[in-house]
Amino acid sequence: MTLRIGVIGTGAIGKEHIRRITNNLSGGKIVAVTDIEEASAKSAMEQFGLDAAIYPDGKTLIAEGDVDAVLVTSWGPEHEESVIAAIEAGKYVFCEKPLATTIEGCMRIVEAEMKHGKRLVQVGFMRRYDSGYLQLKEAIDNKFIGEPLLLHCAHRNPEVDTTYSTDMAITDTLIHEIDVLHWLVNDDYKSVQVIFPKKTRYAHEELRDPQFVILETKSGIVINVEISVNCKYGYDIQCEVVGEEGIAKLPEVPSITFRKNGRIGSNILMDWKERFMDAYDTELQDFIDAIRKTGEPNGPTAWDGYIAQVTAEACLKAQNSGKKEDVFFLEQPDFYKKNLRPANV
Repeated sequence: MTLRIGVIGTGAIGKEHIRRITNNLSGGKIVAVTDIEEASAKSAMEQFGLDAAIYPDGKTLIAEGDVDAVLVTSWGPEHEESVIAAIEAGKYVFCEKPLATTIEGCMRIVEAEMKHGKRLVQVGFMRRYDSGYLQLKEAIDNKFIGEPLLLHCAHRNPEVDTTYSTDMAITDTLIHEIDVLHWLVNDDYKSVQVIFPKKTRYAHEELRDPQFVILETKSGIVINVEISVNCKYGYDIQCEVVGEEGIAKLPEVPSITFRKNGRIGSNILMDWKERFMDAYDTELQDFIDAIRKTGEPNGPTAWDGYIAQVTAEACLKAQNSGKKEDVFFLEQPDFYKKNLRPANV
């Protein structure tokens, strides 16, 4: 069975997913698209030589499109409506983060999926599919370094434009750490705190950069994450896990080492798409394969989307208060407990 996929949103990430499904992956086919700008949808079809149907909006695509699964890559505030519509139509849905832009919206999706009675939703937290994070996960689960005690992490971008705001450091940047670190240590967050160090001269006037976020889990693990979005030197993701018996660290991205002009060096990536290119491929292939083989997606769940949103909103509150803020989760439904397992890659 070839999985027939409809795409809602043909911006940068939407086109990237259309490209990888069409050119790189197996078992899936783009058969329908829509975008708020019809010209963008037409451009995507022309760019990849596709004859997929173009619909005026997501609701119409879901209701009338001859699709098995929906890829939601539109503007964040529109995600909730599309995901719920897909669930109600009994169609699988892969939703890029955020699942919804409010805690209440995430819960409405969770409730709709549980009412349907079967897992249909996967959230696009691709880092769980990155080979380095998978190695870290295996080391932690196998107690290779004993119980984890501390995590030191960094998320650095070379630069951002003037549309990037202080809150986006949480909602667009830290959100990936929020999910992958929760998955790594398998422990809910208890509290968060945000500290603003001395501001870099490269940040625009209204942006506070860098930021330093401290998350504490219920078992007492302390996680610190440096967010620096104008570091200039490259796109750099770091994660070091300090355990009772040793330290495990996210491997560096492979690169040649060189000796030139009296120095030894290696290259650093400048583009986030290059850093996680393989992970994006793997997560979508897993989404397609799991549905074809088991009838349910295997990756991050709608409940994971809820956890990320609750934690992000606590971080936003901590940005404004300057204080440690508690994180409150509802009790995890049994519906999602049975589905929480490492990515099958």
